[in-house]
Amino acid sequence: MRQLEDLGNLGGKSVLLRADVNVPLADGEIADDFRIRASMETLVWLLEQGANVVLCGHLGRPNSKETASKNTASKNTASKNAALSMAPVEASVRELLASEMPDCPSSRLVVLENLRFNSGETANDPAFVAELIEGRDCYVNDAFGASHRAHASIVGPPQFLPSAAGRLLTKEVEVLLGLRNKPRRPFVALLGGAKVSDKLGVVSSLAERVDALLIGGAMAFTFLVAKGHNVGSSLFEPDFVDECAKLLESDIRLLLPSDLVARDPQGQIKQTGVNLQEGWAGLDIGPGTAAEFADEISEAGCVFWNGPMGMFEDDRFAAGTKTVAEAVANTSAYTVIGGGDTAAAAATFGYTTTDLKATNSDFDHISTGGGASLELLQHGDLPGLSALRSK
Repeated sequence: MRQLEDLGNLGGKSVLLRADVNVPLADGEIADDFRIRASMETLVWLLEQGANVVLCGHLGRPNSKETASKNTASKNTASKNAALSMAPVEASVRELLASEMPDCPSSRLVVLENLRFNSGETANDPAFVAELIEGRDCYVNDAFGASHRAHASIVGPPQFLPSAAGRLLTKEVEVLLGLRNKPRRPFVALLGGAKVSDKLGVVSSLAERVDALLIGGAMAFTFLVAKGHNVGSSLFEPDFVDECAKLLESDIRLLLPSDLVARDPQGQIKQTGVNLQEGWAGLDIGPGTAAEFADEISEAGCVFWNGPMGMFEDDRFAAGTKTVAEAVANTSAYTVIGGGDTAAAAATFGYTTTDLKATNSDFDHISTGGGASLELLQHGDLPGLSALRSK
């Protein structure tokens, strides 16, 4: 991919910067500005080169049919989705910019309204692409967390404008492809979360590359059913049992929970094995499993962690995730964590997940994209990366 320096002299030019500013909001306020801060290096560099920057991004999943507008920069598009307006994002960007470039005129930065207020964004509408690039001289993609989507602002502009990858996008690709293609050994991947269907592809892909694959969270129950266990009322996906069975029959070293923390409909909680009575639902890996996973992590050369081990938001079902978070944070291995839920879980237990300098973080790399990181590990490429190589 072309880098920022490949764009040449940017003095006086208009640069469309696609950033991943899809930050969590609480009562209209930004709850975690990590993704915004992650793209500041690129924004500051462009402004220092004399460019005028038009920053664009999305927040959440607004109802595009109700809020479609041809004017992406108009605040009127936010009328029916005020909670997803880019106003708090713009305020945060300008505040951060003021601290780094206090003398930069505010007019040199324009922040467009939520791209998904226009249905053309997710539909990759050529007319919307034309609108985005009108009057622009260059395009920079720094939105790693959105680059697995073939949306208008991701794959459209590189077809028509000189384009490059931003600093964040470049770093994400470098780290994750390093894991995929040349990891330190032993390579341990730890996957959790709710749905095995969301991660079955990356499970298959990682199985060919890792030395140990540790499966926790609700996604583990589909594997347990495939092994013949009765998981009671635990969440699992019947349509994917056969595929999980095939993976279990292969030569991969795949570790599943051997014990659980479960709850019945009356709220009774107990530590148990993986065979559950009807009505009981597993909501966390048990202490035995957590210890086994921690041992694997402690002996690893590199670790990739995506997804909590249980319903960590509830203290009663947080111990499993806490144990693996501690193991990942304290291992001497090279560590990469990906996904908002994973970072949130680690932060819940006091580990630093928002420091952009690895030397001051409990992890070597904190990916801004959960879905994008999984797809890059699975396929080795993303629509947004391919688009940047198109010209």
